[in-house]
Amino acid sequence: MKPAPFEHLAPADVTEALTLLRDHAPDARLLAGGQSLVPMLNFRLSRPGLLIDLNGIADLAYIRDQGDHLAIGAMTRERAIEDSELVREAVPLLHEATLRIGHLSIRNRGTIGGSLANADPAAEYPAVVLALDCEMVIRSAHGQRRVAAGDFFQGALTTAIEPDELLAEIVVPKAPAGSGSAFVEIARRRGDFALAGVAAQVTLSGGDVTGVRLAACGVGDGPVRLVDAERIILRDGLGEKAVKAAGRAAADEVDPTGDLHASADYRCRLAGIMVMRALTTASMRAGGDE
Repeated sequence: MKPAPFEHLAPADVTEALTLLRDHAPDARLLAGGQSLVPMLNFRLSRPGLLIDLNGIADLAYIRDQGDHLAIGAMTRERAIEDSELVREAVPLLHEATLRIGHLSIRNRGTIGGSLANADPAAEYPAVVLALDCEMVIRSAHGQRRVAAGDFFQGALTTAIEPDELLAEIVVPKAPAGSGSAFVEIARRRGDFALAGVAAQVTLSGGDVTGVRLAACGVGDGPVRLVDAERIILRDGLGEKAVKAAGRAAADEVDPTGDLHASADYRCRLAGIMVMRALTTASMRAGGDE
């Protein structure tokens, strides 16, 4: 199929893009990498009157070291994150999750902001930013605001971004000293969206667990923070019994729907298994093992 007719404009900077949004919302859509939007246009699931192309705005593509966090521009390509030594060292969970996204050709075009703004429940980045407690810098013609990841996702393909706003930057906290992380997922084929996936970051001090962050994708109408599983690990540590209990808690926390790829019950069980795998790997890495 071909998309419904629309006007295409390519602003030269963020100010121009925000002016266009202000003047044409809610009938305008933003084009980032286009890996999700273009198929939706072709199937006429999205019918904007105006497409605002952000690809010419260089000021939205960057990875900056800001001391205790990284600032990543929304138009930063997934491939740039994959290749960044800064990301690999400062936020290894983000780097590992990026490697799980689709195929190389998709990562060459896809952007971190586009993925987050699209808010596909099975996508990797939403679970990662929820696990890391990132903040989203959202801009409009009237100013900017910050939204925590826990408040940003509001359901399948739905976020806190208003029609006249754009996601400009992602604030990503660096991994604390003594941390280890892991991103694990199961998909039917390499490059497919995950049936279930888990992002984990564990922080140890003298063998004690001082921090744990867990979030899942593919098992709800958005990324799911696994708070019950986290409490078990914080209370009982990372022994085999505690890790199994955390897996069972995670399976009970999620509320997936079944589809032609997997039943809801199967996705629940996968979530528990992925939590156990992620915790085991993250704890080994926190202890200096691979």
